[in-house]
Amino acid sequence: MAVPDGRRDPDRVGSLRSRRLLQGRVDRLLVLLVLIVVWQALTATLGAYWVGSPWGVLTRFVQGVSNGTLLQQASFTAVEAAMGFLIGALPAAALPLALRRRPIVTAILDPFMVGGYGAPKLALAPLFILWFGIGIESKIALVATTVFFIVYFSTTTGVRSLDARLVQAARLMGASERQVLRHIVFPSAVPFMFTGLRIAMPYAIGGAVIAELISANRGLGYLVQLGAMNFDTTGIFVALAATTCIVLLGNWSVGALESWLLRWRPPPDVALQAGT
Repeated sequence: MAVPDGRRDPDRVGSLRSRRLLQGRVDRLLVLLVLIVVWQALTATLGAYWVGSPWGVLTRFVQGVSNGTLLQQASFTAVEAAMGFLIGALPAAALPLALRRRPIVTAILDPFMVGGYGAPKLALAPLFILWFGIGIESKIALVATTVFFIVYFSTTTGVRSLDARLVQAARLMGASERQVLRHIVFPSAVPFMFTGLRIAMPYAIGGAVIAELISANRGLGYLVQLGAMNFDTTGIFVALAATTCIVLLGNWSVGALESWLLRWRPPPDVALQAGT
């Protein structure tokens, strides 16, 4: 049956999308296998003392999950990262929307925001420990500071890239400022906002681990520090593997929220998707 010009056969598009999704998963699996082979080759060349073997790391990882030790330590890091992520991301996403019609205030704040973004966050960790102590508060503060500037500049880019003609057309039809913000500005800024959230998520978890490395008696950063002091490379790799799992879970959560908020958008052209 012929398909009219300008339209695609839905069955054909769905089949092509399924094949590309399957191909993407197969490609990822192949890359993972190559990395494991390279890892095992390094272990065989340098020795398990210097580079923990994949099987040894997997065994220790499963053992840590089974007895609850690894899950307990990972939960501390996940809570610190999640709380800092929310505290930093929410005001960072709301501030550019609030300043959209205040260009003078935005121009005044810009140099300070750029300076805060460029400041090395690792150098702030000792200050946060001094101000908030060695507990969870200092870790949350470091994560929130790291996340804030990433999400702020990403959302600001989305707000500034808004087509002014859409706003003018909405105002001509009698839309209020609240309606413009809700139905035009916010939907246009959401993709940029989630780009910042996706970038900030690994930084949030990494910031929590780094803060734990500096001063902590629990968490994945503490496990890394403990493994380094005991020359236990396998333990370090186990902590890094747990950190990677948290990053993947966090990115999946952000992606699921993005898909729900942007469910109104048509799906992208399958032919333009590379490995997804």
